[in-house]
Parts: sequence; structure tokens; C-alpha cells
Amino acid sequence: MKPRKVIFLAICLLTVAACSVTRSLKDGEYLLRKNKVQVDDPAFNASELTSYISQKPNSYLFGMNPLLSVYNWGGDGSTKFKRFFQNIGVKPVVYDPTLVDKSVHSIENHLQYTGYYGSQVESQVSVKGRKVFVTYYVALGKRYKISAIDYELPQYGSFAEDFREDLPNSSIAAGQYLSESALEKEAERSAQALRNKGYYGFTKSFYAYEADTLSSDGNARLKMSIRDYALGDSPSAAREHKKFTLGEVKISHPEKLRIRPSVLENLNTLRPGQLYDEREINTAYTRLASLGMLSGVNVNMMPVSDDKVDCDITLRNSRLQSIKTDLEASVNSTGLFGISPQINYYHKNIFHGGERLSIGLKGNFQFKPKDHISSTDLSLTTSIRFPKMVGFPNRFFKGSHIPTTDVTLAFLYQNRPEFRRTNIATSFTYNGRIGNKFFYSATPFRANIARLFDVDADFWFKLLQSNPFLISVYSDHFDMGVSGMIYYTTNSAAIPQTPYHYIRLGVDVSGNLLSLFNPVLPKNEFDEHTIWNTPYYQYVRAELNLGKVFRFGRSQKHALALHAMAGAGFAYGNSTSIPVEKQFYAGGSMSMRGWQARTLGPGTSEYLDIFAIPSQIGAMKLEANVEYRFPITWKLEGALFVDAGNVWDLNYNLDIDDGSLFRLKELPQSIGLDWGLGIRVNLDFLLIRVDGGIRLHDPNRQNTSRWVPVNDWFKGNYAIHFGVGYPF
Repeated sequence: MKPRKVIFLAICLLTVAACSVTRSLKDGEYLLRKNKVQVDDPAFNASELTSYISQKPNSYLFGMNPLLSVYNWGGDGSTKFKRFFQNIGVKPVVYDPTLVDKSVHSIENHLQYTGYYGSQVESQVSVKGRKVFVTYYVALGKRYKISAIDYELPQYGSFAEDFREDLPNSSIAAGQYLSESALEKEAERSAQALRNKGYYGFTKSFYAYEADTLSSDGNARLKMSIRDYALGDSPSAAREHKKFTLGEVKISHPEKLRIRPSVLENLNTLRPGQLYDEREINTAYTRLASLGMLSGVNVNMMPVSDDKVDCDITLRNSRLQSIKTDLEASVNSTGLFGISPQINYYHKNIFHGGERLSIGLKGNFQFKPKDHISSTDLSLTTSIRFPKMVGFPNRFFKGSHIPTTDVTLAFLYQNRPEFRRTNIATSFTYNGRIGNKFFYSATPFRANIARLFDVDADFWFKLLQSNPFLISVYSDHFDMGVSGMIYYTTNSAAIPQTPYHYIRLGVDVSGNLLSLFNPVLPKNEFDEHTIWNTPYYQYVRAELNLGKVFRFGRSQKHALALHAMAGAGFAYGNSTSIPVEKQFYAGGSMSMRGWQARTLGPGTSEYLDIFAIPSQIGAMKLEANVEYRFPITWKLEGALFVDAGNVWDLNYNLDIDDGSLFRLKELPQSIGLDWGLGIRVNLDFLLIRVDGGIRLHDPNRQNTSRWVPVNDWFKGNYAIHFGVGYPF
């Protein structure tokens, strides 16, 4: 696209944004354009108070909201015509003065609740044309520090002893500022701790606080009392706080829910006679809910005496069998189309023990219209997930989350212009988690065997000429080894809405066990030991991902996401390369977004045109990404991103120097760089995105500058990607 066209398009967008956003307002109505909060103490975070303003204006990006203008395009036309644009656009927020008064009271109440006593809030409204700007001026009230805390506790049983035993964990102490919010938070925490010690039904409503704020030094002496009756009850309703033990523990479920009793017995951690502990109640609930075959778990506690409570666990079953279909489509700048249909069958209780059977058939068909180039991938995958760590009884695991075991068998068929290939793979994997932040998987056994057929003679000859290292990659092979992954994150939500960071490390080791049998294994003409006339791979591979997301701005809607990854695979012993399945690639919706998948690298080497379908891979990868995410309107989000990275070869034994090898001194020239924009629809539980990336530095450009000039940005040096979820 020529620069003047870009300028013309920008002018058109600005014109749309500049269209009147107040045209749809009635007489006497005004558009609420902006709210502002000014606090007399610059150290106070004024943005903390914006959530207590009852009426929010429309959102704007760089002072513009095109969707607000679109809402007015229907004008006074026909009802259908007007409704069409109103459905697309965003309705203007009409200023309501009554909500300003409500906001003033809400802010004052919040400040009182957080310890600013006697705060005053005033509002000022300014009108410019038909737009209203509201400013809230806040004068913070007085704060009091807690000078000392006195406790008044019941003196029967072991209650006072149990309470004082928990005091080191208290969230309030002398020297802290007094506030109702802090006291309520501490009451909730303390009541929870006491319920974990057997005090069934004990809540924060039994707590009472008195603060003496008449001291001349501005401090307050706090008195905390634990009463025998709840807030709102009369003293006549007083009762002693006693410890409870579990009486009868019963599990019930519909007759049609066929599950072995031993499975439920091992998952349930509650036993008659044990001390009531709310943590154990939650643990039992979580362990039973982990059975994917259930639609609900209810744990009901019923007191049967003044020191005993029965437990009734009710399970509800869900549909045990289901079929899911998916269809994906893609197209890139070279005119290559792709269609990926998929169908999956699920059975959630195949052996009456909560085992989940999954059978999936997936196809991937790529082609160019009016061209003979095409590729077909078909895969059939069968897996069974056991709700336990096979070989270890569930009673060994006392926490809320028990490990699971996946047994998988898969068959893959590829028909590419250069060759046909089959791959049979199987694995045995343990998956687990510790708390809500640490996840792990361990695969003590995995194996796959790949065979190539009908290899095109021209392809083989060109491959040998261009890079002999790839000969071993695209050959029959047998791969058997172990794998592991650890993942730590401070927010495990599917679509995180808070700041968080994470680290993920994956390791594969292959061929070492087989190498012990080398003395009895036959060799082929390349001096490789073989199994079933197929050489086995021997290698180690590791991949590390680091990420951090910062949140800022009003309501923490803006985010800065940082991501870095490094990965490498080293072949040794019986191999000169790692398998093609373990090679790294760059490009695509989750990687270097200025390139289509597998079209970048390796290094500064020339693009291998011997592949009809792109297949640029390497044994090493480095990548870094920065993405600024911002709200637009409604569920729409925008993104501005920069990606840098590439893949490289590591086989220095071959006498080739085509730029594909990783050399530190040549790193700046071999790094790919792109930038781009993205549009996302954030539905909270699902995020759909479209990202467009433009290449800035292309290390594979030959006979010209690797820096891509602006005039060439839209001449094949861009890519558009559809994806689900954030890329990192």
C-alpha cells in the first residue's frame, strides 16, 4: 500500500471519529464526556475512587470513539435503518445529575469505611456545548493509628486458648491505621481459622469492636470482643462456642450413576469422629468435583447435637457421552488455503471409575486454487484419563487436587508433495498440581515411530544439496524416552484480569535407555544402531518460557505483557539431529506474527523452496514479545505488539555455512522483527482475536537490505492471524 493511500485511509478514519457524537441527544440532554477525581493529598491514589462513581462516560481511545459516531449514522431515517447502526455502534451516556449526588455519597462512605473519618466530597459540573465534564473534589478526613488492642474473650472450654494461639496470624496490630475494612477483613480471617479448629458455624458476626478516638495524640485504643450471640441477636440467644466432631458421613448419588464405591471412598477425606475442619470439607468437595463425570457436588453439614455434625454428600451426574465438532480455516499472503475439520467423541465414565475416554479424528487440508500444490494431514488420537495416579492409591495424596494419568495412542498420516509419512505414538503421563499456582506433568514413557514413503527424488536431491543435515530429520526414525514439565503461575484463570507472572520449563530426554543395548543392536549403513530396521533418536531438548503482565490505568483495564522464550535440542550418541516433531519453528498466531507458521528462519539462510508447504525449522529458538493491551469499548480490546526472534540449526559438524547456524556474533543480523495491531473480543471465559503483523527486519531477505522499507510492508511482508486466547 502506497504512503498516500495510508494517509488517505487515516484521514477517513479521523473524519468518522470526528462526526458528531451528540446528534442523537434530545433537547435538554447532555453527553457525559469525562469524570475526574482530585484529592487534596497527592500521595493518595485517586483512581481508587473512580469505581464508586455511579455513572461512567463512554470509553475513548486517543480522544476518539468511532462506534459512538456510528450510533448516530441512522439519523432520523427509517426505524430499521436507524436500529441497524445503533446495534453496531455504542449508545452515548446521557448525563444524569442525580447520579452525581449518589456518587458523592458513595465516595464519602467508602472513605469512612477505609479509615478516612469525616472526609468531604464536592462535585463541580462544567458544560461545553452539549458535553458535561464532572470533577469530584475530595478532602480526606482524619486517620487514627491503633495504639493498643485489648481482647475480651469467653472463658470456657479451650476457646480463649485457641483464639490466642492464632493471634500471630492476625492482620491488625498496634501502629496500623484504624479502619472498618481492616477490622472486617480480620474478623473474617479469624473466624475462618477458628472453624478450621472445630468451631462449626462460627462467623464474623460474633465479633464486636470499640475504638477510643478521644485521645489527644490522635491515636485510638481498640477493644475486640467475642460475644456468645451474633450481631442482630439478643443476649438471650447466647450459646457457648464449642468444638464439633463429624458424626455420620454419607455419600449419595442417583442409581443411574454407576461408579465403584471404592473410587468415592478414596476421594473422600472425611471420616466419622474426626474434628470438624472447614479445610477438610473443602478438600473433599474439590477431590470429588474433580471427577469430570459429575455436574455438581453438594456437601451439607447438619448439627445433630451441641458438639456433633453429620455430613451428607450428594453427587449429581451429567451426560456421560458427547460429540464435539470443530472447523478452522486459514489463508495466508501466498494464497495457501487451509481447512481443518475435527470431531471428538467423549465418554466420562468408561470403566465406572470416572475414567474419561476421548477419541478424536482431525484433518488438515492445505491447497492453492488452480495449482497442483496440496497437503493432507489426518490424525486419529485415543486417550484415557484416569482420575488417579496409576500405581499409587489416592489415599496417598491428602491435598485438594489429586494427580491424573493419561494413556494416549495416536496415528498420524501426512501426504505432502515431497513425501508421504506415517507416525504412531504412545505415551503414559502423570498430571498434577499443588495449590492453584504450581502445575506439573511427568511422562515416564513415551514412544513413536515414523516412516516415510514415496519420497520425491528431486526433493531428496535438492535437500542433499541445500542442507545435508536435514536428511536425518526427514528419515525413518524411532523415538523413545521420558519427558517432564513444570509450570508456575500467579494467576491460573483462562483469561486473567489481574497482574501476574509465570514460568514454564519442559524437558525431553530420549534414547539413553536404548543405548544400553547398543552391543546387541544391529547397525545400518550409516553406522546407526537400529530397532526394527529403524534408527533410534538420542537427544536432550529443553524449552523455557517466562512471562509477566502488568496492569494499570482506570480499573486496571490496560496491560503490558512481556514474554521471552529459549529452547534448544542437542543430538548425540546414535543421532546427528533431533526429530522433526521436536524441532522449533517461528511464525503463526502464537509466535512471530509478521510471518505465517514455519516461514521464518533458520538464521539468515535462504528460504527453502523445495517444500511446497512451508517447513522452516531449527534445533534452537529464541524469541521475545512485548504487547500493549487496551480497552476499546464493550467487549472489544485492542493490542499493539512487537515480536523479535528466530530459529537456528546447531549441527556444526557439517561443512556448510548457509547462515542457518547459530553464531553469537551474527545474532543481530539473524533476528526477525515485526510489529502489528490486534483486535480482540473478550467474553471473560473466551477470547477471540485477530492479529495483523508487519515485518520490520527479515533475516531471510537475500540480495537486499534485511530492513523492510515502508513501501514493501504490504507487498507480501505481512500476515493476518486468527486465534483463541492471548498469545502469551
